[in-house]
Amino acid sequence: MNNALRITAFAAALAATFGTAYGVGRSVDPLVAAEDRPAQQHGGHGGGEEGGAEPAADHAPGGLQISEGGYTLDLATPTVRAGARTEIRFAVRDDSGRKVTAYQREHGKELHFILASTDLTQYRHLHPVRAADGTWSTPVDLPEAGGYRVFADFTPAAAGAGNLTLGADLAVSGAYRPAALPAPGAIAEVDGYRVALGGELRAGRSGELKLSISRNGRPVTDLQPYLGAYGHLVALRSGDLAYLHVHPNEGGPGPEVSFTATAPSAGTYRLFLDFKHEGKVRTAAFTVRVAEPGNDDGGHREGGAKAPAGHAH
Repeated sequence: MNNALRITAFAAALAATFGTAYGVGRSVDPLVAAEDRPAQQHGGHGGGEEGGAEPAADHAPGGLQISEGGYTLDLATPTVRAGARTEIRFAVRDDSGRKVTAYQREHGKELHFILASTDLTQYRHLHPVRAADGTWSTPVDLPEAGGYRVFADFTPAAAGAGNLTLGADLAVSGAYRPAALPAPGAIAEVDGYRVALGGELRAGRSGELKLSISRNGRPVTDLQPYLGAYGHLVALRSGDLAYLHVHPNEGGPGPEVSFTATAPSAGTYRLFLDFKHEGKVRTAAFTVRVAEPGNDDGGHREGGAKAPAGHAH
């Protein structure tokens, strides 16, 4: 193998900085809490007020900082090898350097752990286990080398603490093969399911995204709750991987799941929808471009990115 293609821990992260983004729908392990049930209100964990609406000012991007609000993400496993099952270990430390051991439970979990490659070819929504001393751990098996970003989404139990999303870099050694960002599209297919995207994501203003799920030409009307909701949506901004995590508005078990979200800025985003059906969690991915506020970009409304023509809605 050409040695120039072998990535060390440092080179993996560096190479990925200049990589372009790409994503595909994929299955994820159904790490589901026993207390799963449909959510009635969606506060914290990136969620909004009842119905999902939040003021745009509350939508500052997360995950760009390793420390915030007196808390720091301490990633004890900054390097892993591609294709090898590895345990990632980390902790959240307070401003005194102590590991945090008390968290509020949100959507059935104390902490949600998102892992994505910086070129967005790989995505995982994981739920690690916390030891009594505050050390978190989760097994991973990442098939592709390159730079990655990990996100810890949590709310400390300490009085006055709010929801935080902290991020840190992870390097995966191996042969790095950059991929291209797919064009925006309104349809994603994964494991025989067809997911259609409607609505728009807007810069600095709330907008509604609607995702309709079908299989074999028939609407899926019996989605199962996953972590207390019928769907989870994560948006990552291409380039710096600014993080936005929202939850569905009120609704039934399909075929449509809707979200209210605000993009922190114009740019290109990758949307990852987790949904559960017949006991398995799957992920559908979309590319969305968000225009600058006030720009009429090919028929897009002000500050928005509308689903491309031909969408089923």
